[in-house]
Amino acid sequence: MDLLESFHIICGHYGCGKTNLALNLAMDLVREGKKVTLVDLDIVNPYFRSSDYEELLEEKGIQLIAPIFAHTNVDMPALPAELESIFSMRDRMVIIDVGGDDAGAVALGRYAHTIRQMGRFSMHYVVNRYRALTTQPEEAAALLREIEAACRLKATGVVNNSHMQDLTTGEDILRSVDYAKKTAELLGLPLVTNTCPRALYPDLSAKVTPLYPVDRYVRPPWEAGE
Repeated sequence: MDLLESFHIICGHYGCGKTNLALNLAMDLVREGKKVTLVDLDIVNPYFRSSDYEELLEEKGIQLIAPIFAHTNVDMPALPAELESIFSMRDRMVIIDVGGDDAGAVALGRYAHTIRQMGRFSMHYVVNRYRALTTQPEEAAALLREIEAACRLKATGVVNNSHMQDLTTGEDILRSVDYAKKTAELLGLPLVTNTCPRALYPDLSAKVTPLYPVDRYVRPPWEAGE
């Protein structure tokens, strides 16, 4: 996945896999020798958040900035003051994992003016054909318009992340490509990449381009002990 910018925003529908994508981007950038800060900007959904992987991120040397009450039972949306520091980071790659849908994107809107002033950033809209409410390109396109209105920023590209957790097959990925292309076409945006489970990459790399292999870091609570 081409990461020309140093400031990356990842947004999308609840359960589309954006947090797993954000974690993979962070891990890959560290492997390339980059310094990385991952921002968990999800103050709406208590599940499947970047801050749930604090120990893993710390082990890899990735700085995590998370909501003040992450990992607690306090239901109070609050962002840390240190979040302001990401806009002056010149030697680090910054990845922002935004909350799902327009409700989750509202928090990002607080920083919209500052981000626009930066000039260069990417905002990847993650789509998943197999996720309810975005099974059709028209549905996925309409949802992005709601997200953009909520955060007051415009997406720069679409990422096809059409997975079904460990049940994903190569055929599932292949069937999703036209869906992703149509979604990107409706939005007037480039299709940045398609993703696939790393184990499927050798068989799919000649059939789907561009293609970005990902590991599965995010798992539901009932799989936590597996």
